[in-house]
Amino acid sequence: MSFDTDIAIVGGGLNGPALALALASSGLRVTVIDAQPAGATIEDGFDGRSYALALTSVRMLEGIGLWEAVADEAQPMLEIKVTDGRAGEGPSPFFMHFDHAEIEEGPMGHMVEDRHLRQALLEAVEASDAIQMINGERVTEQNVDATGITLTLASGKLLRARLCVGADGRTSETAQRAGIKRTGWAYGQTALVCAVAHELPHDGIAHQFFMPPGPLAILPLTGNRSSIVWSETAENAARIHALTDAEYLDVLRPRFGDFLGEISLAGARYTYPLSLSLAHEMIAPRIALVGDSAHGVHPIAGQGLNAGFRDIAALCEIIVDAQRRGEDFGAGVALARYQEWRRFDNASMALATDSFNRLFSNDNALIRMARDIGMGIVSALPSLRRTFIREAAGLNGDLPRLMRGLPL
Repeated sequence: MSFDTDIAIVGGGLNGPALALALASSGLRVTVIDAQPAGATIEDGFDGRSYALALTSVRMLEGIGLWEAVADEAQPMLEIKVTDGRAGEGPSPFFMHFDHAEIEEGPMGHMVEDRHLRQALLEAVEASDAIQMINGERVTEQNVDATGITLTLASGKLLRARLCVGADGRTSETAQRAGIKRTGWAYGQTALVCAVAHELPHDGIAHQFFMPPGPLAILPLTGNRSSIVWSETAENAARIHALTDAEYLDVLRPRFGDFLGEISLAGARYTYPLSLSLAHEMIAPRIALVGDSAHGVHPIAGQGLNAGFRDIAALCEIIVDAQRRGEDFGAGVALARYQEWRRFDNASMALATDSFNRLFSNDNALIRMARDIGMGIVSALPSLRRTFIREAAGLNGDLPRLMRGLPL
């Protein structure tokens, strides 16, 4: 039976197009199926959404020819300061301070606005002769046989591929149709997301301020602007989000502090309920999961998109190497290598973010004292501090070639 495409990717957010570009660069034919109409998620102006891309994610974007399109709009993260305290009281005297100068590779990462990254991905996909983009379509059925998988779209069209990759988010219908179950729970927290303009320069420093209801991340953007990811209890977040912009800023200011001068909103405000969602398996016959389809974690360390990019880099390497050996890259043997590579790392990340959130999102006096002393110890020991810096840059672990700056 003939194939319409080598690999079908379900999901047109960020992970789907990035995976398509990486695969297409190796000579594979790829089809991306996105339920959203073409251009539906692109905003004309800045909408406040942005991503912290680790150094290794930047390397991957360089490897698939995308970084040049967003580099001029990216803000390097040169330092990270982690503090603990309560709103309006200022930070604890114990803190962690990480400086990119302590590693040889360069900035720990870059902040990139959603509008720039998404637009660059879609333009690169449109320019590729090896990628077909199907917008405004949903997959309603997937049927696997010995040599491939046939997808049925809502329009009735059939699409046959050697492999289907689910990049369709935490409620992945691809995973559900494959019978893959999930473990997870809600945190009772909601992230308030926005961007602010401020009077003073941020000097490329990212701040993470842990408060009893949840952490506040202040992440540097280009110019005198910063991205805000502010976690509150679900009840407080709903109340705060319903406020006017002026009232919203009045609540934010005691948490933000005055170290960057006066602040004002720059772009829209969003809220996202926070939860953990971990797929029991990352593969099924002729199916692989990447990104949030496989693992959705707390944004406490800003690693969600970076973990998805690691999935992409690893899966591409598995597929390309299998193809070069003359193997069937959609068969169970090849997909098992992908799961073995990524499953432990993703489960460890989910456990770490869950544990950090539980450790820091409380006001127990003894726990506060222990974690403050712990932060002081980490910051005082160069070897331990360097380990944390390398972790923030994504440099630890078994890295795929694309994340080591090597070609596929």
